[in-house]
Amino acid sequence: MTDFNEIIDRTGTFSTQWDYVQDRFGVAGLLPFTISDTDFKLPAETITVLEKAVHKGVFGYTRWNHHAFKSSVTHWFQTRFKAATQEDWVVYSPSVIYSLSALLPIVSSPQDKVMTFTPCYDAFFATIRDNDRELVEFPLTDTNHRYTIDFEKLEKAFQSEKITIFLLCSPHNPTGRVWTQAELTKLTALCAEYQVFLISDEIHMDIVRAGQKHIPITEFCEEMHANIALLSSSSKTFNTPALICSYALIPDETVRDAFLQTLKQKNGLSSISYLGMLAQIDCYQNQAAWVDELCKHIDQEMLYLKQEINALDGFSFIIPEASYLAWIHADPQLYPMASLQEQLINIGKVAIMRGDTYGADGAAYLRMNIGTNHAKIADGIARIRQAIGSN
Repeated sequence: MTDFNEIIDRTGTFSTQWDYVQDRFGVAGLLPFTISDTDFKLPAETITVLEKAVHKGVFGYTRWNHHAFKSSVTHWFQTRFKAATQEDWVVYSPSVIYSLSALLPIVSSPQDKVMTFTPCYDAFFATIRDNDRELVEFPLTDTNHRYTIDFEKLEKAFQSEKITIFLLCSPHNPTGRVWTQAELTKLTALCAEYQVFLISDEIHMDIVRAGQKHIPITEFCEEMHANIALLSSSSKTFNTPALICSYALIPDETVRDAFLQTLKQKNGLSSISYLGMLAQIDCYQNQAAWVDELCKHIDQEMLYLKQEINALDGFSFIIPEASYLAWIHADPQLYPMASLQEQLINIGKVAIMRGDTYGADGAAYLRMNIGTNHAKIADGIARIRQAIGSN
């Protein structure tokens, strides 16, 4: 059993969340619930694998295009999601956003339109625009803080905007939606009908609430005539972003070959991080039980957060279907976001992401990362109370 309530001091590790909170919030020493990494250690067995490699002390150029790396991905998708994938589809990438940036010029042309649901992961905005593509925002329907897709409006948008790519986040960041079979069937049918390439960021796929089921977009490969790419990594689940290792599943051979040309020839990324590769292989082959424990911990903390947040006047929180990111509504009549952030930072000494970071549709929300121990979450709630004067 892993103790997910162990308190680990991450300060002094050059941590973006802990050591550099001042960069975004202007004040040092805040209790952070910000960037989406966690305060958890790797599984003990995976740490042992890495310790052995470090003890050996050799870190030369390392290949990824082999059975051990690629089969770890196909094994995980088969055992975790009952999804059949092929080793040939698997390509290494240093990060999900690198994969997106590399794919955009392959499956679209300059000034082409890329649509995504909003609010959305903030890195999407810059990546699309800085690759000389036009972002088309399609707002999700927010009904009492439950998000759905208006497919009638979506089809009209497909017709009028003439998009080339649909960028999906599945499960969705920041709302935490797990898209259903029916929703994905409708979305992929639209993409197929209007010849839209679908790129799906599925980095939050492993951390879902009890009773929820994530469906990889590769399950719709045939319907989409292989015009899809799934981007993911073990880093979000196991807290290894510093090990620099992700992958893409690209069924179409022409697109895949072009991706590899960009990766290796254009950008000179022939080698994989040795420790990142070892971590992924062990995590995906051996650590499913650890993920089950992690999900139970996050489920419990979401219940606790709901109880505490909904007791605050003007705040409302519905437990998301996936991720360790809480999407919390703050009544803008009572808590204008600029004033609320000032209170949180200067009175509560707590850093929580403002929702408009993820687009205008998130303006009345906070995104709070609770991938951490219970004591930190309880402290964070106490600081929110202090900030808004609700002791």
